[in-house]
Amino acid sequence: MASRADNIASNLNLGNFAKATELKQRIWFTIGALIVFRFLSFVPLPGVNPLVLAELYDQTRGGILDLFNAFSGGSLERMSLIALGVMPYITASIVVQMASALHPTLAALKKEGASGRQKLNQYTRYGAVLLCAIQGYFLAVGLESFAAQNGLQAVVDPGYLFRIVAVINLVGGTMFLLWLGEQITSRGIGNGISLIIMAGIVAQFPSFATNLFEGGRTGAIAPWIIIAFLAMVVALILLISFMERAQRRLTIQYPKRATQRGMMQAERSYLPLKINTAGVIPPIFASSLLLLPLTITQFAGNSVDTESGFYTVLQALNQYLAHGQPLYMTLYAIGIIFFCFFYTAVVFNPEETADNLKKNGGSIPGIRPGKRTADYLEYVLTRITVVGALYLTLVCVLPEYMIAQTGIPLFLGGTSLLIVVNVTVDTISQIQSHLLALQYGDLIKKAKLKGRMR
Repeated sequence: MASRADNIASNLNLGNFAKATELKQRIWFTIGALIVFRFLSFVPLPGVNPLVLAELYDQTRGGILDLFNAFSGGSLERMSLIALGVMPYITASIVVQMASALHPTLAALKKEGASGRQKLNQYTRYGAVLLCAIQGYFLAVGLESFAAQNGLQAVVDPGYLFRIVAVINLVGGTMFLLWLGEQITSRGIGNGISLIIMAGIVAQFPSFATNLFEGGRTGAIAPWIIIAFLAMVVALILLISFMERAQRRLTIQYPKRATQRGMMQAERSYLPLKINTAGVIPPIFASSLLLLPLTITQFAGNSVDTESGFYTVLQALNQYLAHGQPLYMTLYAIGIIFFCFFYTAVVFNPEETADNLKKNGGSIPGIRPGKRTADYLEYVLTRITVVGALYLTLVCVLPEYMIAQTGIPLFLGGTSLLIVVNVTVDTISQIQSHLLALQYGDLIKKAKLKGRMR
């Protein structure tokens, strides 16, 4: 059932876009900031040989580095100043969010309102700096050692000086991206961090589309495969657009209150519960855990005796946990379902929600306030989470199955598609909000003019 806001938004007059000077300025600012982000992704770290690095990266494809490289727009592959992207901040924010649900002190900060949220954001930034420093150091060390194992010299002058310079540059690059994202959020349109991640993913689409159609032209890829792939992408986009806006609305009834005319009227509102409460976190967690052993085996494989039993185990892991393998897809689906329920339990607390409703005098019709309401919320949330988990599993496993059956090097996986569609829908909604505010402003001005004429 469409809400009143949705009905109003569907009747927006797009002709007002030409009058929306502030909205156009925000859009141009956002585009300019994303162009700066793309320029930075081509600035390499000091002391790194880009040609050798490209050859070295080709030997580690298929691991967790591919996931981070997709989110950073190819910056990790080129080892640029922003090679780590905003993933350290995303990881730190998830850790702080989970800790605030489990630790009493952080949970109390979360309930303090704006000041508490500001404190938690400060902890998140501290955690992001710490993760950047750790990841940057191990990335520099791994670059030196892995290149030496393969007989390549990706670092011009390896040593502690290179590691220190690399850590400083990588931390500075990620902090600049966070600042840029905050500027987009406050002075542009949409969520800045999400737009930066989406821009990194979309930036790789032209090269992929070129390779896909070139393969069709040369006969390497059958035409029916290309048609099936395009149909799958369109179907997944429509499914994601529908499911991400799907809600289970619970009616909330408040006691009768006196209106301006002296009448007693009961107020009603809705508590919207999203079908996919966990968002894109479950597939990111599941794929990271599955690809981590593969990445470790790729880095450790050259330093292990080829005749040892441990080397045989490493080769077996590389074989069975590769993209498109049945074991990988099965564990991937199980991991997505598990993290859907786990992360939903972290971000939504039925007891706290029921307590807030009771304090404000609200109740669900037919359900007693307090523990009964909390039990009912948990029951409803569990049922819709089952649907959300199955939806996420389908969206993420179907591209993997497509890769296994056709052999297409599909970079646009389910996780990337989820992020792109979600961010696009959110940005369009904000643009509609600005146009709606402008439309209301015009109506108020016309009403005032009519009042003066009378």
